[in-house]
Amino acid sequence: MRLTKYGHACVRLEAGDRVLVIDPGTLSETEALAGATAVLVTHEHEDHVDAGKLAAAREGNPALTVHTHAALAATLGDGVTAVAVGDTFTAAGFTVRAVGGAHAEIIDGLPGCPNLGFIVDGLYHPGDSLFVPAEPVETLLVPASGPWLKLGEAIEFVRAVRPARTFPIHDANLSDIGMDNFDGWLLEEDTTDYARIPLGGSVDLKRSIPGS
Repeated sequence: MRLTKYGHACVRLEAGDRVLVIDPGTLSETEALAGATAVLVTHEHEDHVDAGKLAAAREGNPALTVHTHAALAATLGDGVTAVAVGDTFTAAGFTVRAVGGAHAEIIDGLPGCPNLGFIVDGLYHPGDSLFVPAEPVETLLVPASGPWLKLGEAIEFVRAVRPARTFPIHDANLSDIGMDNFDGWLLEEDTTDYARIPLGGSVDLKRSIPGS
């Protein structure tokens, strides 16, 4: 499985001719959706879903499937599949499990919206949450920045999940200095193999955890 990092929280997973895109938002590149077979959307914030880009992609490819939580699915038009926490389903030929359920709190209970994390063949995209799933995670996409996040929480999240490898996402708000600082702290962690994928860069992932 090939993992490609696009802007902010958007990633693209490819295996053969199967292409799955997660969270193509306003801070990610349109090219992320080129040739996509399926799309997963964690929640409704525009940095995770650009409704215009998604509509254009679906118009260009009516066979493109989209999966998200019920409240957002109802706003994205016909043909979007609603999924819920605990559901296991297939998207672009990948096995996906929906976990979590709630967006991380910023303050005073806000934003208080649904957020699904997705585990895709051992890779975990948590969206805007730090939910620790029960099942083993081979590859973790750790959020690096956000109004709901501090560095220590990101580190504790990695320690709790204990993935074989970790790559940062949700990083558009960081300067180069901020990215270097985040990377420096995560590279000190001995529970995971940490690396940053450059924008538009790819890595090939090999499975090492049976059943993950």
